[in-house]
Amino acid sequence: MHEAHLALHSSATIGTIDPRLYGSFVEHLGRAVYDGIYEPGHPAADSDGFRTDVIDLVKELGVTTVRYPGGNFVSGFRWEDSVGPRDQRPERLDLAWHSTETNEVGLHEFQTWLDKVGSDLMLAVNLGTRGVSEALDLLEYANHRGGSALSKQRIANGRTEPFDVRMWCLGNEMDGPWQLGHSSAEEYGRLAAKTAQAMKMYDPELQLVVCGSSSSSMPTFGEWERVTLSHTYDDVEFISCHAYYENTGDLGSFLASGVDMDYFIRSVVATADSVKAVRGSSKTINISFDEWNIWYNTRFENVDRITGTDNWPVAPRLLEDTYTVSDAVVFGSLLITLLKHADRVTSASLAQLVNVIAPIMTEPGGPAWKQTTFFPFAATSAHGRGVALSLDVTVGSYDTERFGAVPLVDAVATHDEEAGHYAIFAVNRAVDHPTELVIDLATLGADAAALTASARTLSDPDLDAANTREDPERVALRDLPVHRNGSELRIPLPAVSWTEILLS
Repeated sequence: MHEAHLALHSSATIGTIDPRLYGSFVEHLGRAVYDGIYEPGHPAADSDGFRTDVIDLVKELGVTTVRYPGGNFVSGFRWEDSVGPRDQRPERLDLAWHSTETNEVGLHEFQTWLDKVGSDLMLAVNLGTRGVSEALDLLEYANHRGGSALSKQRIANGRTEPFDVRMWCLGNEMDGPWQLGHSSAEEYGRLAAKTAQAMKMYDPELQLVVCGSSSSSMPTFGEWERVTLSHTYDDVEFISCHAYYENTGDLGSFLASGVDMDYFIRSVVATADSVKAVRGSSKTINISFDEWNIWYNTRFENVDRITGTDNWPVAPRLLEDTYTVSDAVVFGSLLITLLKHADRVTSASLAQLVNVIAPIMTEPGGPAWKQTTFFPFAATSAHGRGVALSLDVTVGSYDTERFGAVPLVDAVATHDEEAGHYAIFAVNRAVDHPTELVIDLATLGADAAALTASARTLSDPDLDAANTREDPERVALRDLPVHRNGSELRIPLPAVSWTEILLS
């Protein structure tokens, strides 16, 4: 058995955890909306057509904010199509996902759903095929209390109170050649700056997210951030990061995906702070990691992509990845990485929420169930609150093809003073043996004796085990033994596992 040692220090504060770190993302893509959150004919549908079984699962997941309506979808989206009487809304071709959008669910309906699940709206504007004027129109429609033409239209459409959206994304992945309206950093930076300045003329307190790189492997990575922020630094609060990971057959490197995410975050922070220094600014730009997940994109590119000028299905089955135990362990390790940067990553969106690369799956007219990735997110959202604490983990390493030597164990702690508990989240990347985690509580002083410890893990001897419609409870969190000797805890972390340890 391997062994890892760590000491818990309540003063080793990384930063306060912003609740928006536990956000998610719903795009008009595949069955995320239709047959996902919305299915009027389902036995569990409420009077608005939303599946109550899905609502209950989203509440359990603990999602705080939801980014909407895209994603690639937003770069061809006309927001006006999604409001007003449903029978008058046009059907449109969505070029991003080669589908037909009915607009049956639009801005009003989605806000109604958010009210049911208790999450806040994070709205994206189209800077792919549209610009400043359309962004201002949407802002007025959504946020102005009344008296103007567009606010009167919103009221006539059934919502007297404003949506009062506080956080806005200025386009999506504009560095990507797959994006409608794809542009250079110079072109995008100028447009984003004009849009941000105009929106702030209406409300200086808005929080705006400028597009960063779609991944750290983009050929323009780094330079894109520098140029874009050179134009927008004074007018935005966040720059976005997007990252997806998949097991391509190299398990060791896949388990170390958090190393790549860490590099991505550190690089963007360094670039933003460089622009800050050059400008002599006292303002700090934070990161909105508003797309992250495990995504088997090669399957989509090679098998599931829809083509044909006469083939535009409504809500096709797209990006419906089935997640395994190893996927969930890596997923949990990405959450650990986000928490380790809680001082600068103050918003994040798990992409996505239902059916599309999602922790929640549904069948039309049938059940809803939890994928393996559901469990690390729900546990971390529930207990990873307060402040994030850095941990020095003493442990051996293993060699990977992509990242060189990587620690066998990665971990982070949180302290929720109001709730009266500490949480430690740990991932064991060892594939051959368990790792005994030894935790020293002596640094907590007299408080250590009063703490009771419990542990739950996600692991399985079969790393390909998954939850499916036929076997929806195959994988779940299970209790681990905690051995205590005075101020020392010993917990056996199974091979390839993600573990939550609560000290209450």
